[in-house]
Amino acid sequence: MKIGWIGTGVMGCSMAGHVRDAGHDLFLYNRTREKAQRLIERGGRWCDSPAEVARNAEVVFTIVGYPRDVEEVYLGNEGILSAGGQCRTVVDMTTSSPGLAVRIAEAASHKGIASLDAPVSGGDIGAREATLAIMVGGDRDAFERVLPIFRLMGKEISLMGGPGAGQHTKMCNQILVAGTMIGVCESLLYASKQGLDEEAVIGVIGKGAASSWLINNLGPKIVRVDYAPGFYVEHFIKDMGIALDEAAACDLSLPGLALMRQLYIAVKAQGHGRRGTQALILALRKMNGME
Repeated sequence: MKIGWIGTGVMGCSMAGHVRDAGHDLFLYNRTREKAQRLIERGGRWCDSPAEVARNAEVVFTIVGYPRDVEEVYLGNEGILSAGGQCRTVVDMTTSSPGLAVRIAEAASHKGIASLDAPVSGGDIGAREATLAIMVGGDRDAFERVLPIFRLMGKEISLMGGPGAGQHTKMCNQILVAGTMIGVCESLLYASKQGLDEEAVIGVIGKGAASSWLINNLGPKIVRVDYAPGFYVEHFIKDMGIALDEAAACDLSLPGLALMRQLYIAVKAQGHGRRGTQALILALRKMNGME
């Protein structure tokens, strides 16, 4: 197939690489061309705008930073939906606003284009290993058409409902990640304060009732003082903000999530917004005088 790909960052580059490795033609756009260079060297074709991608590709995937970026990529003057061409399906894999996903689906339908919102979970590791969880909202027929491509990137792929349902499911994911992350960090702080071997602690509790992807994958990074981003702190703050806005819109109180967002804002204020989410430990260490 002729596949369009917009967004070649920490996760997008690996995801698009799997598509290219499967033999599909790849049409690429990214705000910074250098970040797409590895894919260009592997046979991807550079385009100068999202509209140019859409003119060349049957299916266009996007994974960018913020809802404002999604809106510009789809609905802007040089956006995907401004173009003619052969594009018949668009798939936004950004974690974004459910309401925006509905708007894009409505705008796409007026052009005879099917739209799926398909955010992912699994971070840079899942993107590299093609083991992402992909949660999808939109039309079932469009989902079935795109499913073979999804399977190049992920293992757990589910249609959750109509437009916006994928994004709502991702909000559930991020709420759980937020609560689990503070448990990981506080557990390792306690281990450190008590003089325990933190790696040994992870080896034990990571196999019991407290086991989670976060303790087993990000816990060792914390011990190694490795804060390289698999997912940026600033993007996680964005996601939690979306979840809190959606919760407020349906009169739902999520005090744990609100606390976590404030802690991550503190991490960003300390200059760590472009580090991985495991950098939460830095704010907690400072709070406890353990720097």
